[in-house]
Amino acid sequence: MKFSTAAIHAGQEPDPATGAVMTPLYLTSTFAQPELGVDKGYTYSRVANPTRTALEKNIAALEGATDGMAFASGMAAIDALFRLLSPGDRVMASKHIYGGTYRIGTTMYGKLGIHFDFVDVRSEVSLAAAVTPQTKMIFIESPTNPTMEIADLSMIARFAKTHGLLSVADNTFATPYLQRPIEFGFDVVMHSVTKYLNGHSDMVGGVIVTSNAEVAQKLRYIQKAAGGIMGPFDAWLCLRGTKTLSVRMQRHCENALHIAQWMERIPAITKVYYPGLASHPGHELAKKQMDHGFGGIISFDLDSLDAAKSFLKRLKICVLAESLGGIESLMSHSATMTHASLPREEREALGITDGLIRMSVGIEDADDLIADLSAALQLPAK
Repeated sequence: MKFSTAAIHAGQEPDPATGAVMTPLYLTSTFAQPELGVDKGYTYSRVANPTRTALEKNIAALEGATDGMAFASGMAAIDALFRLLSPGDRVMASKHIYGGTYRIGTTMYGKLGIHFDFVDVRSEVSLAAAVTPQTKMIFIESPTNPTMEIADLSMIARFAKTHGLLSVADNTFATPYLQRPIEFGFDVVMHSVTKYLNGHSDMVGGVIVTSNAEVAQKLRYIQKAAGGIMGPFDAWLCLRGTKTLSVRMQRHCENALHIAQWMERIPAITKVYYPGLASHPGHELAKKQMDHGFGGIISFDLDSLDAAKSFLKRLKICVLAESLGGIESLMSHSATMTHASLPREEREALGITDGLIRMSVGIEDADDLIADLSAALQLPAK
């Protein structure tokens, strides 16, 4: 099946009991067993639930993987991945990484004897300089949050295999509609499905997919033992979202490119980060790796905290809020919101200045969004 067809049908069959076309919402904690030692594939919803199973199969299929595991949040999924490690292990992680991933790695797993080396994963030289005999995993984002850096997925996957590392890609920003890291050789892909895969800002969840049977077995054990699983209602909501992923992403990408090109012409905006722009240093690589477009996230710099505050306060359509990937346009201030856990000097070294704003471009009319941005920037009326 091609992508748009798989988004609607993969992992989902008409309900055998009733013929229901839509996957039923199985709101049950436990399942009757016909006799001792015999079940119908389900025993207890922490272990498995039919609605969650449908979502796991659906996203695995979209990413070109064989197994999927759904968790209560994106961070719960990342936590499960880091539980694969042991004291003394090291992780190479992109220095341009989501603040929550940085936080859990340094403040929680650091206490357990697992060390994180934050490196420029765009450079094979940097990777080679950072790898050690204790390094067991490489964890990357592409595009990164919030400066939209692009990593060479094929290069990183080859490097990981050469050094015996488990390669993990956070594919939240791109979604499988635009990019499938497993096709480039990655072992594992994770998503905060709270974002684009759900797409409606009404649930929280995370999913990990892989074609590595050993890793999948370990992650399913972590699901069962630690219990940080996605509930069936959230799984049902996300399944509704994945059905429209391709059409939503088309609009997100179209709007974002149009707005990013407009932003480049505005003097008050001192820098625009969007891989669809020819001025972006990762543009050519993004064209090779990303199908159909360059995503719906733009970051831009207004040069000062005061300018950012004033701009955000004047917006009427775009909403100042955490998260991204919904049908509505959202703005966030990375330095005080998503990346507040990073020390100031580290944020600024990554380009996360006090004037930087991240825009999750929604599927509204692009002209209305530009009018809202123009008014908030106090540009002269045309």
